[in-house]
Formats: sequence, C-alpha cells, structure tokens
Amino acid sequence: METETLLPLGKLDPGIRSADTDIRIDTIKHEAQLAEELGFHALVMEETKDDPFQILALAANTTKNIRIATSVAIAFARSPFVLAESAWTLQKISNGRFELGIGSQVRGHINRRYGIPWKAAGPWMRDYVLALKAMWESWQQKTELDFNSEHYQLNLNVPLFIPAPIEFPNIPIHVAAVNKYMCKVACEVADGVRLHPICAPEYIKTVLLPEFRNATANDFQICLKPLVACAETRNGLDERREVVRERLAFYASTPSYSAPFEKLGYGDLCAEMAFLSKGKKWDKMKNKIDDEIIELFAVVDTYDRLSNNLISRYSGLIDRLEISLAIPTRRDSAI
Repeated sequence: METETLLPLGKLDPGIRSADTDIRIDTIKHEAQLAEELGFHALVMEETKDDPFQILALAANTTKNIRIATSVAIAFARSPFVLAESAWTLQKISNGRFELGIGSQVRGHINRRYGIPWKAAGPWMRDYVLALKAMWESWQQKTELDFNSEHYQLNLNVPLFIPAPIEFPNIPIHVAAVNKYMCKVACEVADGVRLHPICAPEYIKTVLLPEFRNATANDFQICLKPLVACAETRNGLDERREVVRERLAFYASTPSYSAPFEKLGYGDLCAEMAFLSKGKKWDKMKNKIDDEIIELFAVVDTYDRLSNNLISRYSGLIDRLEISLAIPTRRDSAI
C-alpha cells in the first residue's frame, strides 16, 4: 500500500468540534517539503475551511516529486467548467503531479450551505465526470466542445475563454464514495475511488470490492483515509478514542452514510442517531458509541504498532492509505 498524508501536517482531527487552530499559510512550504522528504506518495488537501486548490498550488511550487491531490473538492458546489479550469491550472503548476479527488457532499450541505438545488447524486456525478473529461479533451485537442447529457449541455466555444493545451493533459479523477452505486459510477468513469472513513474492512470486502472488479481504468486506485486513534502510549489513547467516538456518532446520524453501519448490524442505531441529531443532543449520541463499535470502524493503537495494525486490517483491500497523525507535542513530531 502507498501512503498519503494531509495538509496541514499533524492536524488534530476535531471530531464534530471546531478545529483548535486554522491552517497557517506560512508553514505550507516547509510541510510540503517535509512530506516529500519522508517519502509519502501524495500530499492531499480536503475542502473544509480553506480552498484546497490555492493551498495545493503553494505545495506544488515547493516540491518536485510528490503527488498533489484534493481529498476531496466538492464537485456539486461548482460548475464543471470552474472545476475543470482549477484542475487544469494546478496540473500546469505541479508539472503533471495533480490528482483531482471530488465528492458529492450530502443534500443538506448542497442545499443549505452552497445554495444549489439537489439532484440524485449518482447520475449527476457520472455526468459531471464525463463533462470534465470532455472539456479537457476539447482544450487539449483544440476541438469544438459539444457535450450533451441529462445534467449538462456544454457547447459554447469562445476562444477568449478556452484554456491552451498543456504538457500533461491526463488528470486522474478519484470519486468519493460510501455506497455501491457511487462506487459503480467511479468504476465506470473515473480513475479511482476515495472511500469514506466509515468504510470498515468487512464492508469493503463484502460489499464494495465486487464493484471494483468492474473498473474500466487500467490502474484503478482504491484510496481510504481510515479513522485512526493513536498516541505514543496506551494512556494517551483515551483522548484520541473519544474524538473517534464523536466522529462515529456524527457519521451514524447521517442517512447517506448508513450503509456501512447497516452491514455490520447497526441500522437501528443510525435511525436513533438521526433523531437525536435533530435535537443537537451530541453528548447523548456520543455515549451510544461503545468501544466495540469503535474497534469495528477505527484503528486504535500506539505509534509503534500502528503500521502493522493498518497492514493487517487493509492489506488486499485498498491501494492507498491516507494517514494524518496528531502532533500535539514536539516529541510527537519526532516519532
């Protein structure tokens, strides 16, 4: 398995709480160089509080070999042209090292955070990826764009607004997925899939892996950022375990994420969590996630045992593993 890491390095996963600190732009150069020196395959940036394309542009400018990727950018919050242009520019900046990871987000966020009408995510994502590819092909080959689908009719060709061809036009697209349908879409039109952290090994093996055998890309990549609670000693694990407990409670309350829980026999828990979340009863929700559930969905171990645990848990199931370890102290940064 290849390994990836997340900017900013040492970011503490806040669970359902706000992060303790914002990303520091002045550290991006150093952190990107450090990730490259440590031998990570890729450096990724998620879209939460900062624009990932701008942060990754800074990282790309100061590195030479490490892959640069979004994990993930929200596709439905942008028109296909806007996202295609952002990816095209970052591919130029990185000299061909960019990978576009995109996700749909859930209905509530698309409606109420981005102010965009919702459509069925799977068919929408299929058309979205095909639209991206059609635009890139048009730009690179200097041909007329004429893309027609259920969701997009793209045929306005104005030279002033058409990007020029680039040296590395083949930009891999990875689609975020939780359920079988979106995995099927990814296998049909994308170069890889970025699985949600709640995709437990048993769920991947029995539900999703059969879908991946139908992938059309020759080097289809299965990527995962697992839920991880780790510390230097067993005593230090308690605090990190609680963060994972909060995160699992939040995920269990989201109907779109219910499939992995249902597969492992926790469908009733999801319904209860959804009800409690409407009343914002976060503490009560957290208390319903016992240690047995945590062990099913998360990796809980000390630093010295973490790699063996991850290999044992995911070997044969995924190709790339994204790890973001907390660095709360100077000593942690040296481990």
